[in-house]
Amino acid sequence: MNWNIDQTHSEVQFKVKHLVISTVTGNFTSFEGTVLATSEDSFDNAAVAFSLNVDSISTNQIDRDNHLKSAEFFDVEKFPKITFSNGKLTKKNNNDYDLNGHLTIKETTKPITLQVTLGGIMKDPWGNTKAGFEINGVINRKDFGMTWNAITEAGGLLVGEDIKLALNIQLAKA
Repeated sequence: MNWNIDQTHSEVQFKVKHLVISTVTGNFTSFEGTVLATSEDSFDNAAVAFSLNVDSISTNQIDRDNHLKSAEFFDVEKFPKITFSNGKLTKKNNNDYDLNGHLTIKETTKPITLQVTLGGIMKDPWGNTKAGFEINGVINRKDFGMTWNAITEAGGLLVGEDIKLALNIQLAKA
């Protein structure tokens, strides 16, 4: 059973500490992905692939967005996409899954595990079958070659290392 991400009903967000005292939230607005499930009503052992366009990053502050697109962070000119490949959903209990796969940012690929909760499967008013998921996890940006930082006057770091990922994904049955 093939499913595709319904981008108009999905969101990809991240959160990172700023000055160690507050959190900056950002999102990517352009992404795509597929899920190949083993049956119509189960996502256990489903294969997952996902990519996003780094140029679509938004933190609601254009100077910061441009800095994130620069070679000091994502280097969007050389690496326009972030990909998640070889993904596999493994059911833990009723609606909870682990999503294991390989995340590639810039030229670094690392295995990661994300926590997934299936919200349900339902037909929309036009007869299309949809499935909703909440996906969460944490990665360390330095693991992916994004090491830029600055020291504050008080000796703290400007940008945190851990990046919290929060995705709300709606799939449409292909």
